[in-house]
Amino acid sequence: MSVISLTISPRDKDLGGFSVGRILPFAKRHMVGPFIFLDHMGPAHFSAGQGMDVRSHPHIGLATVTYLFEGNMFHRDSLGSEQEILPGAVNWMTAGRGITHSERSSDVQRQSDRTMHGLQSWVALPVEFEEIAPEFHHHSADSLPTFSIDHVAFKVIAGSAYGHTAPVKIFSPLFYVEARMPAGTQLRMPDDYQERAIYLVSGSLKIGDEVIAARTMPVFLPDVSVTIETSSDAHLVLLGGDTLPEERFIFWNFVSTSQARIEQAKADWKAGRFGIVIGDEQEFIPLPE
Repeated sequence: MSVISLTISPRDKDLGGFSVGRILPFAKRHMVGPFIFLDHMGPAHFSAGQGMDVRSHPHIGLATVTYLFEGNMFHRDSLGSEQEILPGAVNWMTAGRGITHSERSSDVQRQSDRTMHGLQSWVALPVEFEEIAPEFHHHSADSLPTFSIDHVAFKVIAGSAYGHTAPVKIFSPLFYVEARMPAGTQLRMPDDYQERAIYLVSGSLKIGDEVIAARTMPVFLPDVSVTIETSSDAHLVLLGGDTLPEERFIFWNFVSTSQARIEQAKADWKAGRFGIVIGDEQEFIPLPE
């Protein structure tokens, strides 16, 4: 019997002048644990003078997690945070009751040819934390746990797995782990979380008799043992966590257990009641109509 409940293939979306693959939310599966959004960015190739420009936009009710495999980007927000993110580091922004941010290529970054490649995810906040004060935290690559098990290299991006815990402040039980598997290796998924999935960035995997293609996300059945094996080098992320019991509404960049709260956020953005991004005040993304 298959241990996979469904497999998700990304849909192409344009984001700031380059295409991303949107994995979550999916029509048949909105969330995996608290993860409610996942984009695979790139690899995007920029010539000198070009860059990424995700203009100022708002969030509520979630935390954004930016993680790069290659390249860099520059984060600014309405708290006054300014942070370049480099490969292997984590930008964790807790939106709570509301924050505005932008993600762009800096002037220095635009001076040369480069490639950007990574993942952008959102983690829905438990209902008791949806309206907390916004925060921004950066965690350098060398602050995150890295280790190997049976020749498979792991890095814990957020949460806990395999006996290691990232320093990232989280609000519900979850795991978010990068893994690099040489040909001929195996790994076992963590089995102490209610919902689990992997996203295969590159390579190919086998789970039981099923072959997993690159750029797909198999979501696993609960309470089953999952062993992943590969005959070629593979790069993947493992993610999931405990189920959030309340339904989540999502519109644009807003996530909430309350549809009325979503409507209020829409009105607040249109009326200019969110904070402005300090140092990036001139442009913003209008509310989709």
